[in-house]
Amino acid sequence: MAEYALPYFGNLPTENLEEYYDVDIELNGNEIQVDLNFENQTVDTLIMDKVKNFIEKLEKFDKLNKTYILNDYNDEDGDTVKFYLEHHLEELDKEELTKLVNFDDTITEPEQQLLSKLKLVRVGLYPDNEDNFAIFDYSIGKDITNYLVVINTDENGQLDYMTMES
Repeated sequence: MAEYALPYFGNLPTENLEEYYDVDIELNGNEIQVDLNFENQTVDTLIMDKVKNFIEKLEKFDKLNKTYILNDYNDEDGDTVKFYLEHHLEELDKEELTKLVNFDDTITEPEQQLLSKLKLVRVGLYPDNEDNFAIFDYSIGKDITNYLVVINTDENGQLDYMTMES
């Protein structure tokens, strides 16, 4: 049976694939989950090449996504990131927020402090899906909230859309 070696995942079969594979990795000092989701039981080597290429560039894509996040935050028509931050500043009690925000800081607004805490927690790869090749989940902390800023991209890391989900 043919196999394909992927970073972090090791050798995966190209036939009789399972629907789901996942690993925890360290990226930029944070532990994140990377999962592979297949619709079909067989996969072409060219598709696995795309997956491998994408995984090898996760750090680059995370930086690119942070640009998308900042652009959305600074865009007066952008609503995802600002809404996410405002929601948590309004809904979480101050005691919970003090783990993330220094309310005595007179220079940096609480909203901007919270923005800096938004970290990548998961990357879902969907090689069979032509529209959304990758889904990146960002959170201020999985132990604090189940809400996420979700970024959907193509195989080149280009933004398709951004939303808030729980």
